[in-house]
Amino acid sequence: MKETVVWARRVWPFILVVCLSVFSGGALDLASDKAALVALRNAARGRLLLWNLSEPTPCSWDGVTCQNNRVTSLRFPGRGLTGQLPLGIGNLTQLAIISLRFNALTGPIPPDWASLASLRYLYLQENHFSGGIPEFMYAMQRLERVNLADNSFSGEILPLINNLTRLASLLLEKNNFNGSIPDIDIPSLIQFNVSFNRLNGSVPKRLSGMSATAFEGNSLCGQPLQACPGTESGNGNGNKLSGGAIAGIVIGSFLAFALIVVVLIVLCQRRSGGKSSSKDFAVGKRAEVETAREKAATVESESTSASADFSKGSTRAGGSKSLVFFGNVKKAFDLEDLLRASAEVLGKGTFGTTYKATLEMGMAVVVKRLKEVTLPEKEFREKMEMIGNMVHVNLVTLHGYYYSRDERLLVYDCIPMGSVSALLHGNRGSGRTPLNWETRSGIALGAARAITFVHSHGPTFSHGNIKSSNILLTSSYEARVSDLGLACIALPTSIPNRIDGYRAPEVTDGRKVSQKGDVYSFGVLILELLTGKPPTHALLNEEGVDLPRWVQSVVREEWTAEVFDVELLRYQNVEEEMVQLLQIGLECTTQYPDQRPSMAEVTSRIEDLISSNSQQEQDRSRDVLSDAGDGFSLQFHSADSGAPPSSV
Repeated sequence: MKETVVWARRVWPFILVVCLSVFSGGALDLASDKAALVALRNAARGRLLLWNLSEPTPCSWDGVTCQNNRVTSLRFPGRGLTGQLPLGIGNLTQLAIISLRFNALTGPIPPDWASLASLRYLYLQENHFSGGIPEFMYAMQRLERVNLADNSFSGEILPLINNLTRLASLLLEKNNFNGSIPDIDIPSLIQFNVSFNRLNGSVPKRLSGMSATAFEGNSLCGQPLQACPGTESGNGNGNKLSGGAIAGIVIGSFLAFALIVVVLIVLCQRRSGGKSSSKDFAVGKRAEVETAREKAATVESESTSASADFSKGSTRAGGSKSLVFFGNVKKAFDLEDLLRASAEVLGKGTFGTTYKATLEMGMAVVVKRLKEVTLPEKEFREKMEMIGNMVHVNLVTLHGYYYSRDERLLVYDCIPMGSVSALLHGNRGSGRTPLNWETRSGIALGAARAITFVHSHGPTFSHGNIKSSNILLTSSYEARVSDLGLACIALPTSIPNRIDGYRAPEVTDGRKVSQKGDVYSFGVLILELLTGKPPTHALLNEEGVDLPRWVQSVVREEWTAEVFDVELLRYQNVEEEMVQLLQIGLECTTQYPDQRPSMAEVTSRIEDLISSNSQQEQDRSRDVLSDAGDGFSLQFHSADSGAPPSSV
């Protein structure tokens, strides 16, 4: 017994130490994480890293996310951060996400980042980082998405890149990388861009299927670019086709012929068949839809839906449901015509898939196929009736709808120019036609008038899904707002972050819409029009810019140079109006709903802003004419064209 007591006394201190180590390990790790973040705050100065250092845990700090008492995510996009990254971040060994986009950070990637073995997403684009890609980064085998674009990185891309077997996105454009592209063979890689560097040599075979824009601005050759010198003749057989190529052509021709025969049989059956249901639309178009969907996997929905004239649903004799038209509009086609139409997929939007259907008579309409409708048929029709009374020049016209147990189709006008999102963010290359100040301010005014009109029907009326891809443009660039009312009818099918960039902070359920939420979304739209930056990146789940916070992070004196889209800076004499519209956007995106203006007030202010600018243009033109007098030469300057003074 005595020996047992002695043994217990000797072992007890060791047991106590072990227990304390186990139970305090998490606290020690979190303290280490906090120290690393404090070092980051002290080195990389920024107006938004205003953390309360007296708090015991950094997990409540803005931009910091924790799991299991460890920091796992740092998100500081557009915070105005400057300076170099310090040593210490490498101590955040559980870090999975680093987002430092749209800042002004300099220097190389710190060497202690070699300890970040859990890192999966790295977003450093649009800073001033320099140096090469550290060799230790090629050993971070959990990396899935890396964006180093728009920096001053240099050096070569090493063949060790193939060690990153989980890599799905590698964006290195607009840097100073040199040498050749290594023979990259990563099966998971689906997004790649090295444009506008100093690379040379040939494009690796594995990357030949990428877009040519991913390689432009270098001295590269080979598919998808021009053939490299000396490779045109292949293996010395000149232009002769190999036996395999000939066999491929024969097989392909046979398959094409068989496909044509099948299509003709289907068309004949449709023409001679009896009753049809909306399932025909899904079955008859399935092959075409899937093929187009593969080609447009990263294309946002460019033509979605809105509402105009609705009336009560009707049925055919015999009880089968038909396409319902609204108001006194003459019925130009029926469901049979719609099902026989050739369909082109425009994109997959928030509430379903959108098609452009060209009828046999030559008329083109847009058909939205709702994915999941939350309302039963009676309530659906009542909702359509209520929304149908809202007819406005800046809302997309709805011709009719089809409702059955399996399908809900909405038929709209076809708006020719697509969406604001596509025109604003689509082609930013040399062939792009820039959107000038007059066009952008006109789009903002048209959209504001449409939303104001919806809100005028009562406090319970709101849109619920204002974003740039839902603002469509006519051939004269007039805004047409779509998707009206669908937030309360259908369940969203898209990934959440495609909407979150426009969603007000107080909105946690996308189906619970409000007028103040519309005001916030419209404010984000204004900021998007003025900055040219999207609030979210739908492609590959990449994060987006918190536009309100980013604009606020830039001091007012620097707005003109730092905030506004470079395409707007070419227009003279409108800087004051641009700043005023930007201020309206910031007021709309105030965090607290009761501090946001009403849409009626916003519309009135934009109207005053545009009319004031128009009057100033007239005054300037009048002054120029007066100064010219009876001279032989009249000098004038077009504020919209940005051209130098011309002689007439």
